[in-house]
Amino acid sequence: MFVGTFFICLFIFIMQLLWLYVDELVGKGIPMDVLMKFFYYAALTLVPKSLPLAILLAALITFGNFGERVELTAMKAAGVPLIRVMNPLIVLCVVLGSVSFYFQNVTVPYASLQMQTLLISMKQKSPELEIPEGAFYDGIDNYNLYVKEKNNDTGMLYGVVIYNMSNGFENATILKADSGRLETTADKQYLKFVLYHGEQFENLKDGQINSRNIPYRREQFGEKTMLIEFNSDFDMMDGSFLTNNAMNKNMTQLAHDIDSMLTEQDSIGRVYFAQLRSGSYASHKLSRADTAKLKEFVAEERVTYVDVDSLFHSSTRDQRTKWLESEERRLANLKNELALKTKVVFNADKNIRRHQLEWFYKITMSISCLVFFLIGAPLGAIIRKGGLGMPVVVSVFTFIVYYILDTSGTKLAREGEISVWWGAWMSTTVLAPLGIFLTYQANRDSGVFNVDLYKNAFYWLLGMRPKRNNVVKEVIIDDPDYAVVNGELAALSAACEEYGAAHLQNLLPNYVRLLIAPDGRDRALIAVNGQLNRVITQLGNSRSQEIINKINTYPVMSVTSHATPFSKRWMNVVAGVAFPVGLLLYARAVFFRHRLKGDLEEIVRTNKEIQNIIYERKL
Repeated sequence: MFVGTFFICLFIFIMQLLWLYVDELVGKGIPMDVLMKFFYYAALTLVPKSLPLAILLAALITFGNFGERVELTAMKAAGVPLIRVMNPLIVLCVVLGSVSFYFQNVTVPYASLQMQTLLISMKQKSPELEIPEGAFYDGIDNYNLYVKEKNNDTGMLYGVVIYNMSNGFENATILKADSGRLETTADKQYLKFVLYHGEQFENLKDGQINSRNIPYRREQFGEKTMLIEFNSDFDMMDGSFLTNNAMNKNMTQLAHDIDSMLTEQDSIGRVYFAQLRSGSYASHKLSRADTAKLKEFVAEERVTYVDVDSLFHSSTRDQRTKWLESEERRLANLKNELALKTKVVFNADKNIRRHQLEWFYKITMSISCLVFFLIGAPLGAIIRKGGLGMPVVVSVFTFIVYYILDTSGTKLAREGEISVWWGAWMSTTVLAPLGIFLTYQANRDSGVFNVDLYKNAFYWLLGMRPKRNNVVKEVIIDDPDYAVVNGELAALSAACEEYGAAHLQNLLPNYVRLLIAPDGRDRALIAVNGQLNRVITQLGNSRSQEIINKINTYPVMSVTSHATPFSKRWMNVVAGVAFPVGLLLYARAVFFRHRLKGDLEEIVRTNKEIQNIIYERKL
């Protein structure tokens, strides 16, 4: 199961990568062996990402099959808890996590470097020549080609127009031919055009000739051959410059480069800090002439304090303009210099954070194998559905949550919004406790995973209730004693009328008494409901379909919803003090009291109808 899900997940990720780089792969005539290398290296880089999802899906399907075939129940009945069933697979997941770490630290850096080198080489390759009909084609540098019609069987081109703009747009050489043939030279470095029955026109303008007298050349030909430079070979680029990418380094290299970059960044920071403290960013240094004038003014006036504002306003307009322009230029230069230094520091810090994230990523992806198993195995035991239906939905949803957390944390950490440690471990920190909690609860068969529990709570919140569904029994041992039942129906009707008169005269109860009552149990209504259930039990053995249909109309009464909402008094007190919550619970109790009154009336009416059936049918 794991092998199958692994290759399915790997195939999905490869297809995602294909759609991402489809523009660089299609339409360039890339050889098949190059494409195979690209997908091979891409598959190696995607193995660590495919392992956690494959483990999650395989665990869901395997334990879902166990639950669906009641094998887990048999194991638990034999005294084998779920955690003991999971122990061998936990060991296997630890081994797979170690394999993932090996791929992350050894295989992925090499494969990623080779894949990126191939990708850049593909981007640099010239596109495959495919000239359309009836439209200009500019896929060849400095040339525009137009073909009116093509014959795919013979390879002939008709109505050919060629614009050669190698010498500039104004000096374009225009060539027109009735027909022609296009082929690639043996060394695949040139395109060979053989043209028939056409003419060529070109300007002979140079810089010394008057623009009003431009000589030109016009040539007619019956057959003409021309070569156009077009390299269609695939040339592998040197990818040594990609070794600085954090993805292409192992943990030892990452740790070494992080330490080197931190040392370098610290040195740059010290230099910038010294420059900031030097005073060039804080104050303006006067020129020698202005300094001499200021000293002369101080000496003549014999002052120890100079009011700069007064000196500025007492200067001439030209002098003030000169000072302001000089200061504006200085501030603009300082602003540009600070912006450049800020960008240098930010990019260096971002590169350091990228290397730190990649170092943590090699660990978190390995641990995620175990985390996803601890989520998938208990969920499969809880869902108890095998196959590729529900497990696929759950696994995709879980992986989407993991992917969103991982991507968001990585992006925030890379931009410096949060710490690198928290950004790298965010997804694992959130999902690991969830996996441990699910494993603990599934091992204890906790009711927290009981679907009926949540369904009943939902019904309780909305006031919904099931309907009775009694049918005529195929085998009846004891028929009901209708004389006794008739008396119990009369007693039930009397009890309903008595309860309604005693408790439901006022449908708006006291708020404080309702929410802070010491005991919320309504013993009188519990007794009435007990009488109703005894009647239904006796009449359920009737052979009359008419009576069975009538007992199905009895309402399913709630004996607690019209009273205090919770069984524990302190919860009712808290709800009553929290006025908005208490008000909603009070409105809910009023609604149930109205419904209870209608239920009692319905019981009395149904009792009379059943009594009439017993009398008329002489049962």
